[in-house]
Amino acid sequence: MITTKYFNYKQIANLAGIHLIWLTAWSTFVAAIYYFFEWQWMTIPLVPLTLVGTAVAFFVGFKSNQAYDRLWEARKIWGAIVNSSRSFTSMLCAFDTEKGEMHYIKDFKKQLVYRHIAWLYTLREQLLIPTEWEHMSLDRHFGEINTKRNRLIKAGFPDYVRTHLFQQKYLSEDEFELQEDYKNFATYLNSKQAKDLNYLKNKKVITDFDQMQLQNCLNDFYDYQGQAERIKKFPSPRQFANSGFIFIVIFIILLPLGLVSEFSKLGDWGIWTCIPFCVIVGWIYIIMELVGDYSENPFGGLMFDIPMLSICRTIEIDLLQMIGEHDDLPEPIASKNGVLV
Repeated sequence: MITTKYFNYKQIANLAGIHLIWLTAWSTFVAAIYYFFEWQWMTIPLVPLTLVGTAVAFFVGFKSNQAYDRLWEARKIWGAIVNSSRSFTSMLCAFDTEKGEMHYIKDFKKQLVYRHIAWLYTLREQLLIPTEWEHMSLDRHFGEINTKRNRLIKAGFPDYVRTHLFQQKYLSEDEFELQEDYKNFATYLNSKQAKDLNYLKNKKVITDFDQMQLQNCLNDFYDYQGQAERIKKFPSPRQFANSGFIFIVIFIILLPLGLVSEFSKLGDWGIWTCIPFCVIVGWIYIIMELVGDYSENPFGGLMFDIPMLSICRTIEIDLLQMIGEHDDLPEPIASKNGVLV
């Protein structure tokens, strides 16, 4: 997640700077052909170009709106996980009978909280596994660029790749070794929580009503996990996502063909003046497309993601303090270079 108030020039250059090269090359090529060969037949009227540009802008706006909905839904899911995690731990600590005062029962409840923290980090790790339509899975040059961006994030945030250490810290040795046996380890951890709650109920440590309330929280965690997995595993429809890029490329190809004749009315120097204007207009459309394109994948492992690591750490600190652990608390995740993960 980008945390700076404004999208600064470095972030813009990182996102779309490379596109300035081919925009400038194409605009210069058209201007040079028009200037040296006077091929006026290659120009097109400005009116149809304006209609095409307006249609493309509407289409890209629609795509960006849908991408923002996916991004914001992902953030609401993790916000709900924060609230339900606090509620779960609060009820777990508060619900008690006389048997709940026994020392091993307190350790048992502590184990439930620890397992929930491990579930948070496990879910985050599973959501970061690249899918075939995400940017790090692209072929050749663009895939390499995004893989490099991901490596820079990992270098700036050491805890980004320490999920196994967190699992080892909060899970028993037997549970930690079981993750190789499950395709969806986060689901297993939640199911283990339900079994342990049932154990507490059978031992009369908590009442039937208490168990039902706590189970409702676990059901919510299943819902949130499923909602996040739906966003991760079902892409924004590619017929919309890819069409927008194709329309923008067509518009940019036509752009200098329509503007060069208009600028030529200013004289020979006007032909060359059209180059920066074509580049600026085309680049604006490119940035509009890229903002929507990257926002549609909120778990893509890039700087546009939901800051899951930061959210997990916030929940971890809250839950540890709620069960009475105040020493050696981990530090909150702080943003670096305007990015929070």
